[in-house]
Amino acid sequence: MTKQSVVVPELALAMPPNSAALYPYPPPRAMPGVAVRKKYLQAQMELGSGLINGWVESMRASSPTHAKAAAALAAVDDDHTAWMVKHPSALSKFDQIVAASKGKRIVMFLDYDGTLSPIVDDPDAAFMSDTMRLAVRSVARQFPTAIVSGRCRDKVFDFVKLAELYYAGSHGMDIKGPAKASRHTKAKAKGVLFQPASEFLPMIEQVHESLMEKTKCIAGSKVENNKFCVSVHFRCVDEKDWSPLADIVKAVLKDYPKLKLTQGRKVLEIRPTIKWDKGKALEFLLESLGFADCSNVLPVYIGDDRTDEDAFKVLRKRGQGIGILVSKHAKDTNASYSLQEPAEVMEFLLRLVEWDRLSKSRPRW
Repeated sequence: MTKQSVVVPELALAMPPNSAALYPYPPPRAMPGVAVRKKYLQAQMELGSGLINGWVESMRASSPTHAKAAAALAAVDDDHTAWMVKHPSALSKFDQIVAASKGKRIVMFLDYDGTLSPIVDDPDAAFMSDTMRLAVRSVARQFPTAIVSGRCRDKVFDFVKLAELYYAGSHGMDIKGPAKASRHTKAKAKGVLFQPASEFLPMIEQVHESLMEKTKCIAGSKVENNKFCVSVHFRCVDEKDWSPLADIVKAVLKDYPKLKLTQGRKVLEIRPTIKWDKGKALEFLLESLGFADCSNVLPVYIGDDRTDEDAFKVLRKRGQGIGILVSKHAKDTNASYSLQEPAEVMEFLLRLVEWDRLSKSRPRW
């Protein structure tokens, strides 16, 4: 058992000799976040070099300030290098991942925002590209595929527009099977409908209406009704107003003890207190597909948010499956691998589809 919580054979699954030509995708990109910070630190060290004389420049070079800046620069590189060792790129370790799937049935789970679409200021404008939609459709033709999102299920479907997928909206509290039967499942149209938090709908609606009214004073804030949860976005809110906004949300919640407050990427989320999350949704979908106690299944979950950690934890606890975090920066995670951005997610999905078509050693569905 490796640290990635998957059993990986010593030798990677053999790929066709000419497989490189079949993957006309760009190589993994450099880390923009690290590059920006490095440039900033270098700029700090070089600040004013063209305006001050050689004596002062020499003093700067040997000063404690310069030493601290150099140390900070080294720390950024060291932290990132160490993190990438623990969470390597799913593209650079692609052979290792497909080797782990030998003799197993891959089931794909995909977050939406930040994974299939870029993070944008306006949550209503988080559209996925046509090429990404094509990639997801191709994956769904090869493997059972589910979208697991904090968004309202209907909104996610409107963005993705693929009827052959499973959709788990509101952090898995609103699950629906394919509206169009696929070759991976015998599910009928409109099959698998599960809503474990239906009793919370009236109070969710009340909280949404209250927050819509009380957050009008916070410029840039946006309140979104995701049916089984309410999202308060503060991506466009001035940082000085973050605390007042949080105070408003907490004040509203005092009247609703059966709801809890959680946080995602620049968003506060009000959710039912039931023990249900993206990890529970993953387990429910596996059970619905008939894989609850199967050893020959390999769930692959790709997500970018703190809420996706619940799914990564489930995979680690099962000791079976692969979690992939989408992030440009090092952060604590239970994922096994990493990808930097949606463009790399698309690249990974297309490579997986191409590998599946070429592979003759793994039993097909």
